[in-house]
Amino acid sequence: MVHVLSSRVLLRPTDPERSRAFYGERLGLAVYREFGTGPERGTVYFLGGGFLEVAGRSETPPSPALKLWLQVADAAAAHEELVAAGVEVVRPPVREPWGLIEMWIADPDGTEIVLVETPADHPLRYRPGGPRG
Repeated sequence: MVHVLSSRVLLRPTDPERSRAFYGERLGLAVYREFGTGPERGTVYFLGGGFLEVAGRSETPPSPALKLWLQVADAAAAHEELVAAGVEVVRPPVREPWGLIEMWIADPDGTEIVLVETPADHPLRYRPGGPRG
C-alpha cells in the first residue's frame, strides 16, 4: 500500500511569470519554496492541505479537464478580495442545489478554479456525536 506523505498539483503554464503573478500576487497564495533560476524556475505555493507547483513551460495550455478546487472560509469575502485584486470572476458566489457556495475564476491559461465555501448548516460539517458547525 502506498503511504502518501504529501501531494501537489504540477502546473506547466504557457507563461510562467504571468502565472506566478496570478497565483502569488492576485490570489495571494503563500510561497512554500522556490527552486532554479530564470523564467522557468519553480515556485511551490501552499494550497491548503496540498501544494501547487508552477514550474517549467508548456507550449499549450493545460487540459480543460484540469480544475482546481479550493475551499475558503467565506466565498463572499474571497469574491471582494479577488475583484479588488483585478481577478476576473467567471461566476460570482452562488449557493448550489447541493448546498455548497461556489465561485468560479480562471488562471491566465484558462485553468478553471472553483472556490468553495461549506456553510455551517451543510451535511459535510456534521460530525456524529458532536455539535454541528
